[in-house]
Amino acid sequence: MPSSPLRPRRSPSARRSPLEPVRTHSIVVGQVRGPTVRVFALVGEAIAGATHALLAGDRDLAKHVVDSDAVIDELISEIVAEAERELISDAPLDRNSRQNLLTLLRVLPEVERSGDLAEHIARRAARGLGREMSPRSRGLVERMGEVASTIWREATDVILDGKVETAGAIEDIDDELDELHVALTAELTSGSMSVPVAVEVALLARFYERFGDHCVNLSRRQAGRSDAD
Repeated sequence: MPSSPLRPRRSPSARRSPLEPVRTHSIVVGQVRGPTVRVFALVGEAIAGATHALLAGDRDLAKHVVDSDAVIDELISEIVAEAERELISDAPLDRNSRQNLLTLLRVLPEVERSGDLAEHIARRAARGLGREMSPRSRGLVERMGEVASTIWREATDVILDGKVETAGAIEDIDDELDELHVALTAELTSGSMSVPVAVEVALLARFYERFGDHCVNLSRRQAGRSDAD
């Protein structure tokens, strides 16, 4: 199935000079790092899996992605509980560690919503929506899935490894998702799909577009945290 990129893919590091050092400042340390790394990996797998299930008509994979959202939600609840325990503990906690935990609590809702969006796509895959889509809409969704996976990897690097210099590149990647959203919306007006299918595909386009927005929000929160140090 041919992809339908609207422009050449841009290197995430294109905005940074090769001589410019990469600043790193991870907000995820201590007891919460292990489960946070896992939850970010699960969301990345979910968006990729949901897209593949949709286009391949793989209902088993779609159901697996839907089920994994409960695992993501449970892990996030555990991370929140641990972060709150550390914040209210009598053990001494330096200012930087406290700020890290507070920032983590602010970004976790974005992570949870990103997992929810992957679940929404997977639910439509389980209903066989991919088979009813037009060839062009399938190509656009395929590309949206590729871009969504890329932007999530970049957001993961920003949050887990503190690579705040990639935040600008994340906004560039999000611009491509926005353009794909516009292109897919235009395809819906071509009459190539029935109205019920077009409505569902419009929702798909919105899910991917919102996924990119969450990645931008994640990177901005980390960049703001780093600038405040």
